[in-house]
Amino acid sequence: MDLGFTIIILSLFLISMEQACFVYGWNLSDPSLAQIAHDLYHSSDDLLKEVKDLVGRHQDTLQMEILQAGNRGYNAEILVITYGHASKAIDNKTDFRILLSFGQHGRELITSEVALRLLSILSGERAMPGWDSASSNNALVNLIIKVVPMENMNGRKIVEAGDACDRKNGRGVDLNRNWSVDWGKKEKDFDPYEEFPGTSPFSEPEVQIMRKISRSFNPHVWVNVHSGMEGLFMPYDHRNTTPSGVNSNAMKSILEDLNHHYFQDRCIIGSGGASVGYLAHGTAIDYIYEVLKVPLTFTFEIYGDIEASAKECFKMFNPIDITNFNKVLDEWCLAFLSIFQSAPKQLEMALNKVGSGNLDSSLDEIFRGKMHSTRFEGLDFGMQELRTYFRLFMLSSVLLLFMFCSRISKSKCKSTIAI
Repeated sequence: MDLGFTIIILSLFLISMEQACFVYGWNLSDPSLAQIAHDLYHSSDDLLKEVKDLVGRHQDTLQMEILQAGNRGYNAEILVITYGHASKAIDNKTDFRILLSFGQHGRELITSEVALRLLSILSGERAMPGWDSASSNNALVNLIIKVVPMENMNGRKIVEAGDACDRKNGRGVDLNRNWSVDWGKKEKDFDPYEEFPGTSPFSEPEVQIMRKISRSFNPHVWVNVHSGMEGLFMPYDHRNTTPSGVNSNAMKSILEDLNHHYFQDRCIIGSGGASVGYLAHGTAIDYIYEVLKVPLTFTFEIYGDIEASAKECFKMFNPIDITNFNKVLDEWCLAFLSIFQSAPKQLEMALNKVGSGNLDSSLDEIFRGKMHSTRFEGLDFGMQELRTYFRLFMLSSVLLLFMFCSRISKSKCKSTIAI
């Protein structure tokens, strides 16, 4: 091969790689931009060890379990912490239930730090300045709170190895695109590097585990915690609208109260689909609300540096100085403590509006058929499968038509040459 031609090819390759690094946040030339602020952030192993040690010191209020799943040689495990008041036995059927998930995307380290801080407050080891602990303790008596400190452990390891921009799991799937509601639909600005939804709904072990937890626990409140901006979101992600009905009003009231009292009205409020600038399909919040019928479902975006460049992924999603780091932890822990107090009251008011004060037995009235949610889930999953097969059928048809036309074209060409 000519040397000059080889040099041109290599130059074009290097230019394309530089552009890709800028677009996707890859960091090959300046490793300092990808470094984690280890003076502020725990490693994944250290953080989970601290959580386990915390449980060991407070077995009267905290319980721990490790759930595992795997397929096609890929395995995942998730640590789940359950908080229940010491003076009473945990009863999933009568207590008000809250499920919090942190660290769904590997690059969002700050979310897991909030989880650790919140658990330390719930255990009683850390006090929260400016919070009425006596009132909070009274509210906590009737709550069961499940906390997932780090949903995406395998993805977090990739970030710790140097790819500060990675949000996916250990085999390249975005866990917040792998749920079944509207799965696989791609917008015009779809970015496979950022949003690869997997080969099918629930293909990923992490999502399988989270679905199992959500089904068995059957929470009244579900919160998925992210970073990248400051926002308080409710369904939907795959539409630019919010749900209608009394539970939608309850969600909006909770978010407005949080925004005003703890964030000085600086957070964006609304549906994710209408607020973040794009629609997202196959997300956790839409499945939890639409299929599992959890009445109060939220996505919290707890931090974002809008001035960070595309190369500064860690800074974009995580505070890098001690002042902002502690501010994020304090503000959002206060917000969660407020939810623990206000959510049961808001849901009770919603139930009263439909003429019932019994929490679990009347939620089906709010959702027009909660008792049949399993049937709806099967229908929803079946429709997603049909859409997938239809797309494959159309693609196959186009390829066959192309091959057929190519053969006809070649036949005509041969006939012309023969003539």
